[in-house]
Amino acid sequence: MSRSIRAARWSTLAALLIAMAAPLSARQGPRTAPPDRAPGTVTLPIADYDRLVDRAAQPAGGGDQPPIPAVVARAELTGRVDGDVARGTLRLDGEVFQRGAVKVPLVSGATLAEGRADGRALPLLQDGDTHAGVLTGPAPFVLTLDWTAPVEPTPGRVSVLLPQPSAGTGTASLDLPGDPGDVRVEPGLVTDRQTANGRTVVRLTLAPGARTRVSWSVREAAGQAVPVEVRTLGDVKSLITIGDGDVRLSSLVDVTVVRGEPRDFQIELPDRYEATSVTGATLDRFSVNGRIVSLTVREPERRRHQFVLTLEQAHAAGSFKADTSFPTIAGVQRESGEVLIEGGGTLQVTPDSDDTVRRMDVREAHAALRAMARQPTLAAFRYQRRPGEPRRLALDVKRFADAPVLSAIAERASAVTLVTSEGRMLTEMTFVVRNRAQPFMKVTLPPGASILSAEVAGETTRPVTAADGTRVPLLRTGFRPAGPYIVSLVYLHGSQPLLNKGDAQLALATVDIPISMLEWELFLPEQYAAKPVAGNVIPIRYERTGAVATAPPPPPIAMPVSETDRASAGDLIGLLTDSAGAILPGVTVTLVVDGRQRQVTTDAKGMYRFSGVPIGHVNVKAAIAGFSSNEASFIFEGDPRRLDMRLDVLGPSETVNVASESGRDLKAEEASAVQQAPSQNIVNMQRKVAGVLPVRVDVPRAGTAYRFVRPLVLNEETSVSFRYKRR
Repeated sequence: MSRSIRAARWSTLAALLIAMAAPLSARQGPRTAPPDRAPGTVTLPIADYDRLVDRAAQPAGGGDQPPIPAVVARAELTGRVDGDVARGTLRLDGEVFQRGAVKVPLVSGATLAEGRADGRALPLLQDGDTHAGVLTGPAPFVLTLDWTAPVEPTPGRVSVLLPQPSAGTGTASLDLPGDPGDVRVEPGLVTDRQTANGRTVVRLTLAPGARTRVSWSVREAAGQAVPVEVRTLGDVKSLITIGDGDVRLSSLVDVTVVRGEPRDFQIELPDRYEATSVTGATLDRFSVNGRIVSLTVREPERRRHQFVLTLEQAHAAGSFKADTSFPTIAGVQRESGEVLIEGGGTLQVTPDSDDTVRRMDVREAHAALRAMARQPTLAAFRYQRRPGEPRRLALDVKRFADAPVLSAIAERASAVTLVTSEGRMLTEMTFVVRNRAQPFMKVTLPPGASILSAEVAGETTRPVTAADGTRVPLLRTGFRPAGPYIVSLVYLHGSQPLLNKGDAQLALATVDIPISMLEWELFLPEQYAAKPVAGNVIPIRYERTGAVATAPPPPPIAMPVSETDRASAGDLIGLLTDSAGAILPGVTVTLVVDGRQRQVTTDAKGMYRFSGVPIGHVNVKAAIAGFSSNEASFIFEGDPRRLDMRLDVLGPSETVNVASESGRDLKAEEASAVQQAPSQNIVNMQRKVAGVLPVRVDVPRAGTAYRFVRPLVLNEETSVSFRYKRR
């Protein structure tokens, strides 16, 4: 033995020698004292030394053993029930941890026919009720076992007891005959069920460590031996919708089961119709074969089934004639029906039928049928039908072309124009618009003009500009407000500065909606004297000789409110109209009680409302630019009251004549219009534009006002020519 090997072994055994020195000395008994030796050395017999060398030469022991020899992780069971036997396969996934051959428990409570592992036969051992397999590890394994189990009958039900795999998790798929009802799993959970081709596949989740029993209900053979005659009654409610290029038939089919438990029904479709949809609360499935629709329900024990069929038939656009029948239920003893015809657009429907289909009032139709209608109803019919009896209805449909109508109109319009000495003109146009379908109002401005602001129903809006003009958005029927509302716009345009004398032509913006009456007030600076000489407007002239008394508006009287006014105690409401009876939106109504003042504005319907009016003497005054004001005073006693007022168009007290010719030269003696003080319209506009114009404009504070009127303006330019002279 070499010196290096001996040195290594001594270093390894040093601790053992020191620990064993005392015990070895004790076992050897009394001996003579050893000779003196150097510290750190041990003397022992050669036999002990050889034994320690042999122990040091042995290799170190192995690692820890696995806690369990093997495990079965997952089980998948499939089976099929035929007659009184259930057969199937069981797949087991797991792993052997221990080295060598290991006996692994696989399944309990099963009759196994064969076992396979990786396509080879698997040795199986039976220990009581448990089957085990001999597997070699360490390695994963996949096993397939063929199992069989008897089907156990009980009164009204049958069941099968599945094998119990020794796995942590397990699933099962069981193929059962027919369409069994009330499938139960104890313990476990049914996760899916599918029925097809006379078989039902049930998927289950198994409970670990417990045997699973699957049971289902069956019908007794004795009960099936005597067939039960099925008797049913039918009711068909059909809605015929006439469209532009088709006729749609929506039928609500009610089947009442008098006797039996039918599971399948058949409905025969009318000629030339194609089924687009079939729905129902108890409908399981359906199929369409030509004109026959076969229906299968989920709950045959129910006494009533309801289905909705949607059919469609194409036809040429325009007028047409068609014969139509209705869906019929096969095998019913008696069938009743109702028919409702609806259509949209300008059409005339002339139905024709014999005595078997009788006409009735539309209001007599069933509520469910009337609820299905979405368009105006034109006619209604009812009928009774026995098996084999046809029911038909002839339709003569005439469709007429739509004629264009006005979609929007301005009931009246007013324009106010300020002319400055710089030649700039500032115009505000206000329209009382009643709109049905027009999305916007097209405005064509004079050359070089630009819009400064626009409002629709009291709210600021932003016009859009296109190549053919400017468009202001409008509110349509169905949106707020529902009645007439005010549209206003302010625009600035300019021309050459006014000279000492000369001629000038002024024009208003053109809109694409008709205007019933247009009033124009023109305000010129005080340093110029002017007279109108031409234009397509009618100037208002005043004759001082002989004033004609005009009928003043009736004095407003506070009246009790009606039930439709929806007013409560302390409310004061009213309606503002003009002399023609048209409503006036935007009128300022002032209420004064005990020196305290409140103001409201009439809405789009011309209505105003004050709430919480105190008891006492009240004064109500209504005013708007271009109209004379009106007021009333009375004692308010706390009960809700209604005070309606009428405002007349503002004008002078003299007799007014208007020139009926348009565009002729107006001579001085004929056009000697009386210079008038500016109306409230001018004052309001001067206040509105003060300090907010984008460019500096010298707005005149004093001058002469001229008024014009023009009825029925249809997308035309409104203009007037002036001859002016500096004072």
